[in-house]
Amino acid sequence: MATEYARYGHGYGTDRGHRRRRLPAGLRAPFEARSWREFGYVLLGLPMGILMFTYAVTMVSLGAGLLVTFLGVPVLAAALAGCRGIGVLERARARGLLGLEVAEPEPLRMKRHGVLAWTGAVLKSGASWRALLYSVLQFPWSVFSFVVGLTVWSVGWTLLTYPLWFWVFPMWAGQGGIQLYGDEHHRVFLDNPFEIGVTALVGLLFTLATPWIVRALTMVDRVLVHGLLGPSRLSARVVELESDRGTVVDTAAADLRRIERDLHDGAQARLVALAMDLGLAKEKLAEDPRAAARMVDEAHGEVKTALQELRDLARGIHPAVLTDRGLDAALSSVASRCTVPVSVDVDLAERPAPAIEGIAYFTVSELLQNISKHSGARSASVDVWRVEDRLMLQVVDDGVGGADVSAGSGLAGLAGRLDAVDGILVVDSPAGGPTRVTAELPWRR
Repeated sequence: MATEYARYGHGYGTDRGHRRRRLPAGLRAPFEARSWREFGYVLLGLPMGILMFTYAVTMVSLGAGLLVTFLGVPVLAAALAGCRGIGVLERARARGLLGLEVAEPEPLRMKRHGVLAWTGAVLKSGASWRALLYSVLQFPWSVFSFVVGLTVWSVGWTLLTYPLWFWVFPMWAGQGGIQLYGDEHHRVFLDNPFEIGVTALVGLLFTLATPWIVRALTMVDRVLVHGLLGPSRLSARVVELESDRGTVVDTAAADLRRIERDLHDGAQARLVALAMDLGLAKEKLAEDPRAAARMVDEAHGEVKTALQELRDLARGIHPAVLTDRGLDAALSSVASRCTVPVSVDVDLAERPAPAIEGIAYFTVSELLQNISKHSGARSASVDVWRVEDRLMLQVVDDGVGGADVSAGSGLAGLAGRLDAVDGILVVDSPAGGPTRVTAELPWRR
């Protein structure tokens, strides 16, 4: 019996949860935690705005007034540093109440230590002046958003709950209800059941609209925080380029290690064995010419194998056909070595820069190797074309699918290599296939 009760009780709770989730967003909004957090952000905005505006105007005015002395510059730097500190609090407030994640702005760049170096770095930092601008602009906006948000919120809930407290007017105020109109001769009160019901309905409309009004107000705050308290586009680009440079360096080092390993384990080992075989054949030449001839013949086969390995290694780095004839011939060559039939279609009126061409070749080569080893496909296709200033690559196979960049496979390294040159790798590989990998590279002449 207890088991049956638990099962039915669990089902009832699940159905109730589904009904709650099926409730329209407009009806859920007044009771959602997000709406209350946004309203709290608007309410806190006014005291924070007063604090920031007062600090910024006072300190900047003091610093500007003292510029005629040597104290003006450090006071102005202290004012900007304080605004940067306020920016930290504002980002935390936006993160906690609005769920807005804003990265820290670029740090101060000081070539040497000391007060003078710090003062110069603060004054030259664009983030410091943006924080000062935020401290000034946020105050008038916070006054507006506080008044609008508090007004619509209080009016909505006051009118909605009017049927519960309208008795206060005749009992304590000596009037029938909320006064809708009044002059010297005539007054209109909301005191009969119909008027009270209409008042509650108007309050319901206000209550339902208030979260969206507050959300629209906080959108402006999001723009201000993100635009003035976050990193500038230039600094974000510098950070991205520094990260890409690290990726390029790591990729080049990995390629060098791979080449060294292939040479050491492949061609170099074969050449060492070849030298030993030729030495033995030289010793056997006088006493057993037939054995020496057989050993020379085996050494000849080892030479062919070593040459083929060196040729494959050079082709994997940057094949001569790519330099001489471009992507069409080079990709056709690598497609011919794939274990499944591959159709290649290259539609390019001109050739991109050699570096971009090399990355495109490497990308397609890696994807075709994955098809040969893991896909179980019966056929594949490679398409290359240009869209404005972007070089597009697409490799499709009818294999089992399931390829995932986030799984830490070779696709993740390939995506990092493309990202280092502002490229993009998109993998669409549902279970059961087909797999469609699209790469996008910048077109550079």
